[in-house]
Amino acid sequence: MKFVPRFPQPLLSLTLFLIWLLLNNDFSPGQLLLGLFLAWAIPLFTQVFWPHPICLRKPFTLIKFLFIVLGDIVVANFVVAHRILSSTKKLQPTFLAIPLDLQHPIAISIFANTISLTPGTVSCHLSDDRKILLVHALDSAKPQHDIAQIKQRYEHPLKEVFESCCN
Repeated sequence: MKFVPRFPQPLLSLTLFLIWLLLNNDFSPGQLLLGLFLAWAIPLFTQVFWPHPICLRKPFTLIKFLFIVLGDIVVANFVVAHRILSSTKKLQPTFLAIPLDLQHPIAISIFANTISLTPGTVSCHLSDDRKILLVHALDSAKPQHDIAQIKQRYEHPLKEVFESCCN
């Protein structure tokens, strides 16, 4: 009987392998072997936590999304710092109820985490039917505009990438 290593989540394995090499900044044979072992073992032992397979239909859209999120994080840091430090403007904190078009659990998770990563917003609650995400915004003078912007900048690309896999 021939032993063939099984990669239950090839994309996760590749990501783990690359991150391992980048974090260690060492490309010696020992680190390559250890990285390959971890890239195989971690997804294998955690596959029970992955009930839905991950598939990416538009990887370039995902890369573009990552750059948008990173840019938004940098800009939001300065905006939030300015709003907190300037005493001339009162903050208008509010809760935003964002109706979700996403259905894939991984896409919803990435969407909620993206919102929480961006300074000034925090994902608070996902409704039981996964149709509404409650988000706290530090300052929102126009809640409907902010909801539309969040959906356009974050939800729309994730829907393109993940939801095409469900259909």
